[in-house]
Amino acid sequence: MRAFRRFCQHIFNPLHVFCRLRQAGVHSQAAMNVCRVYERSVYRFFR
Repeated sequence: MRAFRRFCQHIFNPLHVFCRLRQAGVHSQAAMNVCRVYERSVYRFFR
C-alpha cells in the first residue's frame, strides 16, 4: 500500500503534471496556470 501511495504522490505532483502538459504541447504559461489551480484545489488531498 505504501508503494501505491508513493506512486500516486509522484504522478499527481504538480511539477510532474506541468512536465506532462509541456510534453503534450501546452504553452508554458498556460501549463503553469493549470498547475497552480490544480495544486491549490486537488493536490493537497494527495499529500
